[in-house]
Amino acid sequence: MPVKGRVEVTEKYCKACGLCVAACPQSVLSLAMDRLNSKGYHPAELIAAGCTGCGICAIVCPEAAIEVYRELAKAAQPVQER
Repeated sequence: MPVKGRVEVTEKYCKACGLCVAACPQSVLSLAMDRLNSKGYHPAELIAAGCTGCGICAIVCPEAAIEVYRELAKAAQPVQER
């Protein structure tokens, strides 16, 4: 059963160090170059589907600005025989 992940970045804590972007094995994180947080940094953001919820980004974040959530994909219901 494939796993689906979701990343939430608390932008006010992110200092745009890029460690999460470099560590992401799925390459689905990037710095948001189109906006700044209240401290003047480009915060990290999820840019594509494909996050597996591995949590590496949260582990390497020195500011603890990232939370990762994992969801199990719904499996197909087995066909019942009569």
